[in-house]
Parts: sequence; C-alpha cells; structure tokens
Amino acid sequence: MRPRRSVLYVPGDNERAIEKAKTLAADAIIIDLEDSVAPTNKELARQRAVAAIRERGFGSREVVLRVNPIETPWGMADLHAAMGVVPDAILVPKVSHAGDITGTAKVVNAADADPRLRLWAMIETPMGIINAREIAACAPDPDNRLVCFVLGTNDLLKESRARSGSNRFAVVPWLAMTLVAARAYGLDVIDGVYNDFNDDLGFRAECEHGRTLGMDGKTLIHPSQVIPCNEIFSPSEEEIIWARKIIQAFEEPENARKGVITVEGKMVERLHLVMAKRVAAIAQVIAARSQIEEPWF
Repeated sequence: MRPRRSVLYVPGDNERAIEKAKTLAADAIIIDLEDSVAPTNKELARQRAVAAIRERGFGSREVVLRVNPIETPWGMADLHAAMGVVPDAILVPKVSHAGDITGTAKVVNAADADPRLRLWAMIETPMGIINAREIAACAPDPDNRLVCFVLGTNDLLKESRARSGSNRFAVVPWLAMTLVAARAYGLDVIDGVYNDFNDDLGFRAECEHGRTLGMDGKTLIHPSQVIPCNEIFSPSEEEIIWARKIIQAFEEPENARKGVITVEGKMVERLHLVMAKRVAAIAQVIAARSQIEEPWF
C-alpha cells in the first residue's frame, strides 16, 4: 500500500525542477512529456526524463512518466523509452475509452516490459467521465496493469465550458462519478490541480473538499503545495487512534465471528474494520517514511 497524498507534476525538459523534486516530500512525482512541454522540446524532454529515471535518485517517491498520446508523433517513442527505464508507472493521457488502456497495455506487454510497470489513467475529457466505469473495469485484468485514475480538471473545464468556482459546483458530479467507478474496481483516484499556488487558503480548502469526496490525494503544480497537501490527506491522530481501537476490538476472541460490535458506545460493522485497517496501514507507511527520510518533513 502506497500513500498518494501529494503527486507533483514536473516538466520533463526542466532539469532543475526534476532535481528539486528529489528533495521534496511529495509521495509521487509525475515527469511530464505532454502538456507542459512544447512540441519543439519533446525529444529533449524525453531524453532528460529517461536520464533522471535511470539514475534512481527519487528515494521512496513513486515515479510516474506522463507520455504523449500514442497517435501523436512522440507517443510510441515515449512508451518505448518508459519501458526501457521502468518508472513505477506510465500515465496515459486523455483516456476516453477502455480501449485507450487496453491498447496501451497491449503495446507494453508485447514488448515484454517489466511486470512491475503499472498504468495510470488521465481522466480529462467528457467522454472519459461518461466511460469511467468501463475504463475502471479494465483494472481486474492484471494484463491491463491499471492501478490509478488522475483527474484533469483544467481540461474538463475547458471541454465542458463550465466555470470554475471556489466550491467546484460544476465539477463535483464528474469527480464523484469517476471516484465511485474507480472504487468499484479497486483503483486509487488523484484529484486535479489547483492553479493559484500563491493562494494557500484556497488550496487548503480544495484539498479538504477533495478529501471529503474521497480522493486519495491531489496533483500539484508547485513545491509549496506539497506540505499542506500531505497534512490534509494524511490520517489525523484521532482517525488513527479510532482505527486501532476498531482493529483491537475485532481481534478480541469474543468478537472473532461477529459482524457487528460496539466500540465505545458506537455500532461498528466489519466494513468499518476494512476501513480501519487501511487507515492504520497508510499511517504506518507514512510514519516509517518520515523516519527513514528525515529531510522530507
């Protein structure tokens, strides 16, 4: 189980930003070859991204390479470059149909890529929202390698012509639809970016909003967003204590076969035990990481 609280985008052609990312507290780094890289810099970005991934200097941070779509002049070369250096995952952009994932997976499998290599899906088009269930349904087949959805809220706003607002009124239905589809098939979901990196209060509010919806974390565009994002998407001390109490209560011999028990006057079902175990596991990983890599925190 890997925390994916903070997921920072870094342009693939920006060596300084890539090096900086190696020192940040982000749970995951997306080295981007697509939207943040101009067409004239695509080849350079790929070269620099490959070199950075090959060096393996990111510690326990998850490293994801966002490639260009296969149908572009750079997409297939990006895929093969990724398979050559094996990041933790490839982020497939503009996933609108299940075939976008199964097709990419076929290319990866045909090349006999490392079995550890996973796929993340960028959900950023109206068609992607409509087909979120079918796309998520690719996940149970291990050949498809799918483990995570990433929301592209800027592109969704552009394509839908909706207005962005502080309460994200327009996008909440899309976010919720995608999240429920993902959860039905065991996928993580990462929220979209917050564009004004100077607006700390607004950013924190949107992180809280995303966590309330059920997001696992948030994509970021600036290093200053990493620490507050980690704080908000980490289990609180109260949540951890309560989770441990639930786990301990179900471990009591008299509760071993019960579906429902009482903990401190509250009814607790086995579904709460599943949730509690996840909270405890995530908290344990975060705590261990903070001890091993002290500069992160």
